[in-house]
Amino acid sequence: MDYIQVGKIINTHGIKGEVKVFPLTDEISRFDELTKVYLGEAKLKVDIESVKYHKGLVVIKFKGIDNINHVLSFKEDFIYIDEEDRIELPKGQYFIYDIVGCMVLNTKGDKIGLVTEVIQSASNDVYIVKDYEKNKEYMIPAVKEFFVLIDIEDKKIVIDPIEGMIE
Repeated sequence: MDYIQVGKIINTHGIKGEVKVFPLTDEISRFDELTKVYLGEAKLKVDIESVKYHKGLVVIKFKGIDNINHVLSFKEDFIYIDEEDRIELPKGQYFIYDIVGCMVLNTKGDKIGLVTEVIQSASNDVYIVKDYEKNKEYMIPAVKEFFVLIDIEDKKIVIDPIEGMIE
């Protein structure tokens, strides 16, 4: 079964077993729809009792966990969901985990490198592309003008770089 990270537990909240979660999604309200999640590397399945929001964070209460001592061990752990519980994105938008690992090519078919990271900024995302053969990294702004093809199924991205972008 495939799992998707949707948040990271950054702290406890109060003494009744609630946790503060930093959301790893642009759609923070998506937590309202979840009934179960998986905690940490062991993917411990827990049911959600309640969700509320505070200062850009998600505060979650899990069913059957009613004491701060029972959630302390999950601090700094990620929260996962089943892949089938992920939200549907509009056409032309992609999940970061789908972009990372894609091979980037230019319009001539030359390999540029592999997407190793996506940096999110206010104006647009930036793809960090690593060329392992030349030991170089390139920063590719994720704007439509540069992208000819994004094929998530084949893990391939074709770009039309401007002069000086790839050296």
